[in-house]
Formats: sequence, structure tokens, C-alpha cells
Amino acid sequence: MQEINLKRTPSGDASGASITPSPAVMAESASSRQASSPTGQGQRKLFIRTFGCQMNEYDSEKMADVLREDQGVVLTQDPEEADIILFNTCSVREKAQEKVFSDLGRVQHLRKSKPGLIIGVGGCVASQEGEAIVRRAPYVDVVFGPQTLHRLPSLIAQRKASGQPQVDISFPEIEKFDALPPARVEGPTAFVSIMEGCSKYCSFCVVPYTRGAEVSRPFDDVLIEVADLADQGVKEVTLLGQNVNAYRGPMSGTNEIADFAMLLEYVHDIPGIERIRYTTSHPKEMTTRLIEAHGNLPKLVPFLHLPVQAGSDAVLAAMKRGYTTLEFKSIVRRLRAARPGLTLSSDFIVGFPGETEADFEKTMKLIRDVGFDTSFSFIYSRRPGTPAADLQDDTPRELKLERLQRLQSLINEQAAIISQAMIGTTQRVLVEKPSRRDPGELSGRTENNRIVNFAGQPRLIGQMIDVRITQAFSNSLRGEIVTRDSLTEERA
Repeated sequence: MQEINLKRTPSGDASGASITPSPAVMAESASSRQASSPTGQGQRKLFIRTFGCQMNEYDSEKMADVLREDQGVVLTQDPEEADIILFNTCSVREKAQEKVFSDLGRVQHLRKSKPGLIIGVGGCVASQEGEAIVRRAPYVDVVFGPQTLHRLPSLIAQRKASGQPQVDISFPEIEKFDALPPARVEGPTAFVSIMEGCSKYCSFCVVPYTRGAEVSRPFDDVLIEVADLADQGVKEVTLLGQNVNAYRGPMSGTNEIADFAMLLEYVHDIPGIERIRYTTSHPKEMTTRLIEAHGNLPKLVPFLHLPVQAGSDAVLAAMKRGYTTLEFKSIVRRLRAARPGLTLSSDFIVGFPGETEADFEKTMKLIRDVGFDTSFSFIYSRRPGTPAADLQDDTPRELKLERLQRLQSLINEQAAIISQAMIGTTQRVLVEKPSRRDPGELSGRTENNRIVNFAGQPRLIGQMIDVRITQAFSNSLRGEIVTRDSLTEERA
């Protein structure tokens, strides 16, 4: 592999001495984290409610990191005891704005007991609505978009100094990542955002308008963040982006651009990282090199979320997805040839304008042909400002809901078949935390993203262990830890 110039400066920029990206990156990231660790002074409390995708979950973590470092806040699950309340919003689904204002109304009364309370709205609804949020809810103190969350401390300070609400929904591209403090995690898994925005402009989607065009983080910066997480004990990273496999990151000290497959190859070689996932991908960006990476990189799990949205070519064309059903199935065939046993999840929109019963049946056929494991499925909802909003939506809501139920039932049947087939097998599981079902037990995930609950000691959290699957349920599996002796007998 090519040598890379990697050195974290206090601002987070990558520059400086030429080193290889593994042990040295680990040491560099550790020292920078110590230099910028929070003071811990004060016990102001922060409550964040997150809506939507994993990108929003990542952004919420970064909001907490920024305010923890700047103001020493601690997280709370109770808005009643919070000094800062933030809503990180999503505008993908219908009536997203109304849900935000409903939640804001529920916390408005807290000002009476806490005059200094800060209430903020971030995320994609904030980006869409901007100052309209303050006009409708004048008790909101700060409004910020996905690209300006790093400015939260200054927005709050300006609010206090001026007595006026602050709104910043600009698109400063990659500046956010340069200004963020090093990640702090408490478990063996972590998200790493590698790019922002989307340039695909599907006819139904608001993301290009709320998060901007695609902008990739510098290649070296991503590696430093992953190495820093590995140094903190993270075993599994999920690389995030609206179209994550469209990543094209500049490499420090060169004129070269790294594509997503190259990034995966380098992340794969960082010591301590044992599993790699990524989401959300786009079929048009599934290159030959990326498909081959699924066969060549053992740490890249045999599970992929690959949104297709529909199984009718007419509907796909109206959605401006840029591929046909045949092309999608060809990608799936090549992926499974590279990585036998790979399971797939997907996204589906039911009842898109103009969808006929025949179109819907083609989607059902695609689901059967591919054998999707899970899905995120929704009925179409008109999003103002998108091209599809001008299309005639003449499918009755009752019919949309009926189709959605049929689709989800088929997906559930296929998922049950996959889960049942896992009974009696031994799976490699990353132990993540105590089980929600029984705090006396442990919970982890298989490579194909199944939750497994089993009896075990808390000291196992963060470790990779072998678990024999004994039962399958609708949303999880049950298993038992396999000892070395029993595993040897099983393989004999």
C-alpha cells in the first residue's frame, strides 16, 4: 500500500510527516485526544432527541461531543432536568415538520422553572425551515443545519449575549469535520461519517436540498478517526454517508483521489478494527473494485444495505434512480459471487405516483428473486420542493397501506427463513452490551446483523466470541456461548 501523510494538528487537519496508516496513526490519534480532552468542569445537562437515519445518530453524538468539550455537559435521558434540549430532526417522511413543533410544544413549559434553558432544533427540518421555526415557535433559541452543528457553542453564546434567537443553516461543506473534537465512545461499535450530502437528486427525496451536494472528507482524516476509535477499544466501525459508496476523498500531499473501495482497504488494515460495515449505498456506485472488496476483505461483513426502492422499471425511471431491475439483480449476483452467503437489506417506497398493481407485483417478484433479509419500507409521502411533488398521486392511501402490509409480510417471511436456518450454527458475535430483555444476560450482533441474546459475564462486553444459535424469534436470536472444547468437537 502507498504511504500516506498523516498527522493530526490541533484543528484536526491532516498534514506533516510521512508515515504508514496503522500503528503510527494509532499513536498520533491517542496523543491528540489527550490534548483536547474535556475539562469535566460543571454539570450542565444535555438532552438530545434524534429522529431519522444513522447519519442523524452520528450527528447527535457529535453535538454531544462539541458541547461536552466546550461546556462540560453530561447527557441526560430526561428533558425535565436538562439545561440544553436539542431536537435533531429528519425531513424524509411526511409531516416531519408537524412532529417537530409537537415535540417543541411539550418542552416549552420547562422555561418557567428554568429561565436559562436553551432549546435548539437541528437536522434536516431545521435546514428546510430555517427562520420559519423561530417565527412559529419564538421560544426556540438556536436553529442549525447538519453542516453547522460544530458551531453550537458559538450560537448558544450569541443567543445569550444578544437575547435574540440564532439561525445558521449554511452549507460550509467539510468545515464541520475540521472543527469537531476527537470522538469519545463507551462501547465496541462506532459510526464514522465519511461524506456529506447527496448529488443523485432522486425525484422523491429532499436530502440534496437539506444536506447539500456530495462532499467527501479527506481520506487521511477518516483513517485518523477510525484509528482513534480503535485506540479507545472500538472493534466495529460503520462508515456513513447518504451515498457512502460515492466517496471520493482527497489524499493528503498528493493530487490523488481515493475511492470508497480504497478507503475500505486501508480501514481494513488498521489494528484493532475487526469488523467493517457501511451504509447507505447506492446501486449506481457499486463499482467492480468495491464488489471485489467484499470477497477480498474478511473484516467487511457479509451483510449489505442496498436500497432499490421499487422493482418496476417504469417506477424506477420516474424516481430517477438511474438503473433498471435487471441491472440491480446483476449487481446482487456479482456481490454474492464475490462473497457467498451475503445477505441484503433494502429500502422500498410503496404507492409512488403512477404505481399500478402490476408495478407493485414486479416489486414483490424482485423481493422473492433477491431474497432480501430486512427492509425499511414506507408508503410514498409527498415532499414539498421535490420533482415528484408535482406528479399526480392518485393511489388511495388505503391501497398504499394494503400493499405495504403485503410487502412487509413477504420480507418477514424471508427473514424468518434465514433466522431459522441459523439455528444450530455457530456464529461469530461481537458482544455489545447487557441484553434489553434481561439485564442479567448479554447482547451482541452476528456478522449478518442479527441481534443475539445469551447468558454471559459482563467482562465479555467488547469481545468477539463464538455463540451457538439455539432459538430464532421475529427480531432476535437466542444462543449459548461455545467454549473452545465444544467448538473443537463441533469442527472435528
